Amino acid sequence: MNVLLLPIATLLTAYLLGSVSGSLLLGRWRGVDVRTQGSGNAGGTNAFRTQGLSFALGVVVIDIGKGALAAWLALRWVPGWALAAAALAVVGHVWPLWHGFRGGKGAATAVGGLLILWPLAVLPLLAVWLFTLTLTGYVGLATVLAALALPLWALVTQADLAHTVFAVGIALYLVFTHRSNLQRLRQGCESRFEKARLWHRWSSRS
Repeated sequence: MNVLLLPIATLLTAYLLGSVSGSLLLGRWRGVDVRTQGSGNAGGTNAFRTQGLSFALGVVVIDIGKGALAAWLALRWVPGWALAAAALAVVGHVWPLWHGFRGGKGAATAVGGLLILWPLAVLPLLAVWLFTLTLTGYVGLATVLAALALPLWALVTQADLAHTVFAVGIALYLVFTHRSNLQRLRQGCESRFEKARLWHRWSSRS
């Protein structure tokens, strides 16, 4: 019975940890719900736009931390289920039980899981994210391209089947959660951080 119950308990714990939304938790202390402001998303980007840098940093720390904690606990309890636990933490962030199933988009929580289970993948994904952000100023596009780079990293490094399936699944899931960003990009009305467009600023000075 324990052989069956322990994986179930681990996956449930991962989902419940993922359901702890950083922006909504900190927002309660501040008396705000970021889902009623800006884009209406409970993620770090909207937290930054509506509440400022210090608030957003707290959100990111919590959202990365819960993904890392879910993965770490799974490694200790049922190592063979650790990737699934990391994935469920991401699902919990997007559809949080504690917050009416209205959460964020899952990128930071996915990074937390990767930091524990696949740390070498984080640097190339961060490089793709930073390059895209500084080139275009679009956070959503940067996140989508970084997510799509994960299966490529799995291919280049000849990752095993479990990691490859995880990479493809996370990439597709993050594309799905960022579908509104992609739609706004096509319509030409996606918000962007002009200050982040370092390549544009450098080229305009030369």
